[in-house]
Amino acid sequence: MKPKLNRRAFLAAGTAAGVWAQGRRPNIIIICTDDHGSGDLGCYGSAEIKTPHLDSIARDGVRFDQWYANAAMCAPSRAGVLTGRHPIRAGVPSNGPQLPSNQKTLAALLKPNGYRTAAIGKWHLGTAQSNGPLDHGFDTFYGFHAGCVDFYSHRYYWGEPRVPNFHDLYRDRREIFEDGAYLTERITAEARQFIRDSGKRPFFLYLAYNAPHYPMHAPPKYVERFQHLPLERRIYAAMIAAVDDGVGEIRAQLWEMGLTNDTVLVFIGDNGATTEPRAGLEGRPATAGHNRGFRGFKFSLFDGGTHVPALMAWPGRIPAGRVTSQIGAHYDLAPTLLAAAGVPEPQAGFFDGVNLLPSVMKGDVVNRPALHWHNAPQLAIRKGQWKLTLNGYEASGTPESRKPITGEDAVFLANLEQDPGEKKNLRREFPAVAEELEKELRAWLDAVQKSAPKTD
Repeated sequence: MKPKLNRRAFLAAGTAAGVWAQGRRPNIIIICTDDHGSGDLGCYGSAEIKTPHLDSIARDGVRFDQWYANAAMCAPSRAGVLTGRHPIRAGVPSNGPQLPSNQKTLAALLKPNGYRTAAIGKWHLGTAQSNGPLDHGFDTFYGFHAGCVDFYSHRYYWGEPRVPNFHDLYRDRREIFEDGAYLTERITAEARQFIRDSGKRPFFLYLAYNAPHYPMHAPPKYVERFQHLPLERRIYAAMIAAVDDGVGEIRAQLWEMGLTNDTVLVFIGDNGATTEPRAGLEGRPATAGHNRGFRGFKFSLFDGGTHVPALMAWPGRIPAGRVTSQIGAHYDLAPTLLAAAGVPEPQAGFFDGVNLLPSVMKGDVVNRPALHWHNAPQLAIRKGQWKLTLNGYEASGTPESRKPITGEDAVFLANLEQDPGEKKNLRREFPAVAEELEKELRAWLDAVQKSAPKTD
């Protein structure tokens, strides 16, 4: 039985079908970095950290200047990417819960349409025995299941004493041992091999680097490039450089195989840079990652925690070298990439995200619904130029900064077009706006929590 299409899905599928009807469906690659500050790429203005290969995606396609993660931490952000749903609706409202088995991922939707699918790198949405990548539509997996691992021993050390440290490197469901191999380079090598093995068959590659997430590890050949930087930022920059070199190798692999113009290439960060002490030196809060002057860091629902880099290239289909102010979010990727592949949305309302293909291909403005966030006790909504944050905190390194702001600024209204750093609270100047947004935000939270799936 064919799925019923709503008008939006029908038009999107029809447009994309016209794109790929002349040849095969496009390959799709999503590259995701971990705790990567939005200001720490050359194409976003970094003078200290050069990222020529990541910048080449922007040069060959579009750079988003208003792109958001759907959460300010790792696991729920990734759930939004893979399901096209808000993390609460996907069953992963925070770090910890596994992606429920009843949640359809982008891989599961592409696979029946002829795609080879692979997840390489960080999973963080389940274990090898329960809700791993192979349980969610991926044909193959290389990587780890926890939130992070040591880059050389591939062990998880951060759960003790509650959870003893354990080794966490797998190929499919089989534990493998590659002690001493730098994981960023291994992730790149596995991605290249998957592309080679795919040959002429269309593929979907979810490539989730764990850099520059702690532990702060990088080989000397990368560290030496940044001797002019302070030690903490030097290691952080070296970790990003290793990823950037890997992206260059992957782009070269596509070029050698004649697949550049047949591949939709997406780059995103999962959330803002962190200040966690375990990413810093001598137990002090980390300072290496920069968030382009946005307020807050990882875990904060101010923009520093959620406003992330996003790039998309599809040579010959997406105009090159464009910067867009189109508001987008991680859960928009699934409907957008399905449309690019000519695969219809399964049913009306299946996704919380929207198809942005008309924006990236033609420059049309997609008037999208408001974006919402929840990280208890924080709540936030962005609607057009307005952003309302309730009980926000900055997570800027001190214990006090992880406590909700009280008093007047517990309800914080910002005009992001005029004040992207969220410095001035406008709730008293525009009380009707603040009241309406808070009402909408609380109604959304009530509805989405009622529709949340049961976790496995």
